[in-house]
Amino acid sequence: MTHSAQRARFTALFDRHRRQVYAYAVSRAGRGAADDIVNDTFLVAWRRLDAVPADPLPWLLGVARNVVHEQHRAEARQLSLLSQAKAAVEGDVAEVVAERSATLAALDALGDADRELLTLVAWHGLSARDAAKVLGCATATFFVRLHRARNRFDNALAAQSAMAARTPSAHRRSADESPSPRVAADR
Repeated sequence: MTHSAQRARFTALFDRHRRQVYAYAVSRAGRGAADDIVNDTFLVAWRRLDAVPADPLPWLLGVARNVVHEQHRAEARQLSLLSQAKAAVEGDVAEVVAERSATLAALDALGDADRELLTLVAWHGLSARDAAKVLGCATATFFVRLHRARNRFDNALAAQSAMAARTPSAHRRSADESPSPRVAADR
């Protein structure tokens, strides 16, 4: 199919069904999210135009349903992250900074491929299927790579934690340490 034929088919599909997809999106997620759902639905339709059946409305509504579910999962992840961030702020700030520093150091210790696997899932919130598409591999392959990357990350994080435990904090002075030069000069 030529590009102009694809464009014409997609335009007809959009013009004929956007109102129904929009109404479905409003009924499932409200007006605020409906435009994004419609956009994402028709983006999938454009990308998979050859897979759109002769009777496209049920297929489009199925795609819209999946988009709504993905948005709900993303919102749940965001709420979880906000909850964790709030708990971290309410906790010991020095401990949070130390944990964050150790986590970043552990990520830096990983190779680029492992770091990309972990950030696609943990930072960008992609599903395994979507992350596999980004990387151009099968979902099963992605799961194996992710498992191995998580193991390497856990080992790197344990090494960072062990190193931090051996390194005394500048904020904790023992009784036998000499006072700072300023304190000694004030005496």
